[in-house]
Amino acid sequence: MIRAIIVDDEFGAVKNLKWELENFCKDIEVCDALTNPVEAISAINYLKPDCVFLDIEMPEMDGFQLLASLKYREFDLIITTAFDNYAIKAFKEHAIDYLLKPIDSDDLSEAVERVRVNKTKNELGFEIRKVIESITPTGESKKVAIPVAGKTIFVDANDIIYCKSSGNYSEIYFKDQKTEILSKKLKEVEVLFHNETFFRVHNSYLVNISYIKEFIKSDGQYIVLDNGTSIPVSRTKKHPLMQALSG
Repeated sequence: MIRAIIVDDEFGAVKNLKWELENFCKDIEVCDALTNPVEAISAINYLKPDCVFLDIEMPEMDGFQLLASLKYREFDLIITTAFDNYAIKAFKEHAIDYLLKPIDSDDLSEAVERVRVNKTKNELGFEIRKVIESITPTGESKKVAIPVAGKTIFVDANDIIYCKSSGNYSEIYFKDQKTEILSKKLKEVEVLFHNETFFRVHNSYLVNISYIKEFIKSDGQYIVLDNGTSIPVSRTKKHPLMQALSG
């Protein structure tokens, strides 16, 4: 049995692809179908599917950003898109399957069969690892996509000092003293900023550990950042934080 996840921002496209799979592809189980890419990252990391059908052009976060944010990458990727353009050139070069919408049932069956063969050979995820390496920056800086007020801005992760929870919103603080407000909970921002330099020190704070200057054990324990901001550290986060700082 092949376990698959569908990711597409259009509900109708998700419904149609699920129907196609159920009617034209045997031995495949759709274990989740999502229209929110941030939720999709969590689902893929948790469910560990054999195959992911991914719409490469989504308004909140495109497929490239989603792939670069994943921890789990041992799956075969099948791109679904309405646009045969430059955005999928990287996938063509790495022999990644892609299906043009409206999806042809024969093309779909062939793509699923290739996943089945790769699973039998224990080769799931071989190509996806190569393409992720090609689209992920190799230097110290890493761009993160932040959806703000109907648009997406791309910023260097190193420019973000910390993020603070504000109910259903999150406040992003930059080293140039600029701030942005996202209409996302902090746990969603934590997934969006999946990066080893960010650490959840408290339910209300996500911190770029490269800006931590001091750890104060007295007065309830807290950290002091390079810009002078003091941020509390939860008791359960003390030891993991110290390991992150020393690692």
